[in-house]
Amino acid sequence: MSDGRQVLHFKPVIWRRAQQELEVTSGEWLSDQKAPLLKRRQRLSREKAVALWRQRRSEGWTPCAPQWQPPQPPQVVLWR
Repeated sequence: MSDGRQVLHFKPVIWRRAQQELEVTSGEWLSDQKAPLLKRRQRLSREKAVALWRQRRSEGWTPCAPQWQPPQPPQVVLWR
């Protein structure tokens, strides 16, 4: 979600019945960059993440496409 200048990304990291946590990544758009500058990454309980989502939506933030691409896993070279 974004307000046009800042970006938040919510990603589930633990999703069990007894414990649910999300990783919330925040960043800021810079005019000369293709992707937002990563500012902070934190883990929140599901309840706190939902509260943050609702707060930002009430402030006018809107959902947007993912802004960061996950890193590619390293290629494994097998020697024969």
